[in-house]
Amino acid sequence: MSSETSRRDFLKLTVAGTAALGALPISLKTAAGQGSGKLALDKGVVYSMLGNQMSVPDRFKLARDTGFQVVQVPTPPDPHEAEVIKKAADAAGIRIDSTMNPRLWKYPLSSSDSSVVAESVKSVQGTLRTAKMWGAEAVLVVPAVVNPETSYREAWERSQKQIRKLLPVAEEVKVTIAIEEVWNKFLLSPLEMARYIDEFHSPWVKCWFDVGNVVFSGYPQDWIHTLDKRIARVHLKDFKVTNSCYEWVDLGDGEVMWPAVRQALIDTGYTGPVICELKSGDEAYLRDLSRRIDRLLFQA
Repeated sequence: MSSETSRRDFLKLTVAGTAALGALPISLKTAAGQGSGKLALDKGVVYSMLGNQMSVPDRFKLARDTGFQVVQVPTPPDPHEAEVIKKAADAAGIRIDSTMNPRLWKYPLSSSDSSVVAESVKSVQGTLRTAKMWGAEAVLVVPAVVNPETSYREAWERSQKQIRKLLPVAEEVKVTIAIEEVWNKFLLSPLEMARYIDEFHSPWVKCWFDVGNVVFSGYPQDWIHTLDKRIARVHLKDFKVTNSCYEWVDLGDGEVMWPAVRQALIDTGYTGPVICELKSGDEAYLRDLSRRIDRLLFQA
């Protein structure tokens, strides 16, 4: 048997094995793909955590000096302010990795009011273009809000319809629309989130996964394994229930199983940043937070 024939046979077996793995149920695929090693991800914070009373340049310098490489910044309504933010981040050597549109709770894509939806779509289009100007790669989108006026099915269908209108802009600017699971009574399981994203058949729609948001009803590591390559960005929070009271707490002080989260990120090959979304604080608080991330995720 020639070496060329052997090589072809090997490639056939490899392709067949890969195809077979792709057909496995999620639980078996995860077990087959488990790995070990260390995470080496950029650490980030949301802009609101950085001393609200400080100047824009000083806020980015604070992020840099306390061990963070990236910041998630909400899109300002004033284009001039967006330019000021960009210059301050560049001067501090901080990358604006991502942004979000803070108006989607007030103007949900799932609304039955056409004027609300039009405002929402226009606003997200602006956010996508601001992201490109900043060099950001992802826009966090809360896709819908289920309430007495909007059923689950309506939220699903209406929000998908509007997000499809946004896809040409996302593709044009090369920015990912990252759908986040929040306490909006929508996309309540990882299987639903995976289906919702897959139905777009677009590389420009993925998931913004929040570790803390799912502790109330599930397990972050399960979500990570199920969503796998659909995850574009990760928020870090911790959460616990004490005497029937819900409480956001510092990383490592809640119910998140951080070793399992860490392993899930390794198993799925996640390479994006991990961005904290917690209360604001001073330099000592942010330094402690940076060290907590190192201990919980980066130290084997």
